[in-house]
Amino acid sequence: MEPSLRPTPDPLAAKSPVQHLLARPAARAGSICVLLLAAALAVQAEATGSAAAPFRVTEERAPCRDRDPLRRPFFGDTHVHTGYSQDASTQGTRATPRDAYAFARGGSLGIQPFAADGSARRTIRLERPIDFAVVTDHAEQIGEVHLCKTPGAPGHGSLVCRIYRSFPRVAFFLMNAAYQTGGDRWGFCGENGRHCLDAARAVWQDTQDAAEGAYDRSEACRFTSFVGYEWTASAGTGMNLHRNVIFRNDRVPSLPVSVMETGNTAADLWDQLQSRCIEGVEGCEVITIPHNSNLDGGLMFQSAAEIEGPIGREEAARRARWEPLLEVMQHKGDSECTLGGDTTDEACGFEKLPYDSFGGNFLGNASPAAPRQFLRHALKEGLRLERKLGHNPFRYGVVASTDTHLGAAGLVSERSHPGHGGAGAPADEEIPPGLTDNLEFGPGGLAVLWAEENSRDALFEAMLRREAYGTSGPRIAVRFFGGFGYEPSLCGSDGFVARGYAGGTAMGGSLTPDPEGRSPRFAVWALRDPGPAGSPGTPLQRIQIVKGWLDAKGVAHERVYDVAGGPNDATVDLRTCEPRGTGADDLCSVWTDPDFAPDVSAFYYARVLENPTCRWSQRLCNAGGVDCSDPATIGEGLEACCRDDHRRVIQERAWTSPIWYDPPRSGQPTS
Repeated sequence: MEPSLRPTPDPLAAKSPVQHLLARPAARAGSICVLLLAAALAVQAEATGSAAAPFRVTEERAPCRDRDPLRRPFFGDTHVHTGYSQDASTQGTRATPRDAYAFARGGSLGIQPFAADGSARRTIRLERPIDFAVVTDHAEQIGEVHLCKTPGAPGHGSLVCRIYRSFPRVAFFLMNAAYQTGGDRWGFCGENGRHCLDAARAVWQDTQDAAEGAYDRSEACRFTSFVGYEWTASAGTGMNLHRNVIFRNDRVPSLPVSVMETGNTAADLWDQLQSRCIEGVEGCEVITIPHNSNLDGGLMFQSAAEIEGPIGREEAARRARWEPLLEVMQHKGDSECTLGGDTTDEACGFEKLPYDSFGGNFLGNASPAAPRQFLRHALKEGLRLERKLGHNPFRYGVVASTDTHLGAAGLVSERSHPGHGGAGAPADEEIPPGLTDNLEFGPGGLAVLWAEENSRDALFEAMLRREAYGTSGPRIAVRFFGGFGYEPSLCGSDGFVARGYAGGTAMGGSLTPDPEGRSPRFAVWALRDPGPAGSPGTPLQRIQIVKGWLDAKGVAHERVYDVAGGPNDATVDLRTCEPRGTGADDLCSVWTDPDFAPDVSAFYYARVLENPTCRWSQRLCNAGGVDCSDPATIGEGLEACCRDDHRRVIQERAWTSPIWYDPPRSGQPTS
């Protein structure tokens, strides 16, 4: 490990999130469930001792000193861009993958604008390090950008590169338009793109080296880094089809597969990954994670082989293999659900963008996003396609991340959001006055993986089995189990977790009919984020279970149930951002579906809501002294504070991966 990347020692580093809660007096009082869970974990760990890892091991490393057979939640970021990405670099980002990983582990990071001497005029640092991260720079044009930034390199003096250096925002549109329309690479790339491909190999190797340098292979297992990148396809007028590509270990192809090699269909990406990774490199394993379906213009959940085409049986099976997870929340909004159709769920109004695609927004002809662009629709559509085809292409688990274009992995605090770049106004030369980001954007979220230890193999296995969830930023801990024999008293039991696994399946799994004909029961338990030292997290308001199902005619339906907590007196003073009212340190429920039908396909996922707090934008409006009743107080850059669409309050949350109920299939698929 490089000395510069070694984090500051943390006396709580070896403790689990549950033990972190117990270490904080504010969270200790009244939390009997937390004490009981800690006892259950300790008893089970002692009983199992140092048994062999329950996951497949593909790498050489020291065994982790702290291994929990009942698994722990590890918080991370699977969507991080640095200055190696073309869009980030044209917005003034200078961070490298090494910088991003050092930041994730607790180091400081200087961000734009930069002074003439190269010093950063802003510095950021995480309140708490995260457990894992993946740098996912855009595969597209990483070689071109490297050549344009490297004096003496082939093409450095080309017109395109001169525009890149002198007019970076012009270059952003010019260079992106070229690769989005397909065809050959720029002339300065040389015959068959050789110069740009050679440069891309060098950048890709540096990305791998950075991941290896940051990965803690010691028995402490303090931090895990994965090798990854983003495949950045779009269709039509900027309709998003992007995927993050994440490799299990350090055995990866010699080049990332970009849109230049695949065109804009995900099926071509999977073909290339199959040949270049699975078949081309011994021990190479990989998954892809789609993101920002809220900006897909309605295309993400159609065919991955033919734009706007239907999904066939073979593709349905293939898609389920390649894409176990979907990114539900990030800097550019929430993709869980939106109001419309049979969705009347008020919580679906959370962090929505006012347009359905970037291209439409730039051209001024965008429409509001439709329900078919969101995860909940995809989960219901998956049930319908499974009945028709015999395979569910949308059996998605859930994560969230930042999509930072500053290299600021895990920077999700609403209290100090500097803007993440990549979509908003750049801060290349001057700090923007007023708000630090476009009003519709936010800090993004975190990916959480339930794993036995903080290692690549353990975390990757968690992704494969979908034992994962996302949060909009807080470090809420959520367990979600489905089974048939859970007793209502399980929440008061000292074996909640052990009995949850033994009696059913965790989030991401599936249930088949009970031989005794019982209805399924769902055990869900959420613990509030303890918060960083000196700044306690926000109390919980409620836990909800969202159900989707098909009726006998194949029509999809949904319903939201409050299963723990509920409406309370919690509010926030918008003038001071001080929270008011009551909430819970933890919430727990064993819930039985009152509308269960044993012959009906269904999915269930849990959503945990905190009490309301001030959004990042309202905090900056307050800091700027804005009083919307007095125009004289509305300073430069703060005009958005008084817009009708300004969301002043945010209700942070967590979303679990679903649990599916699979009834017996009668007959054959209908196609």
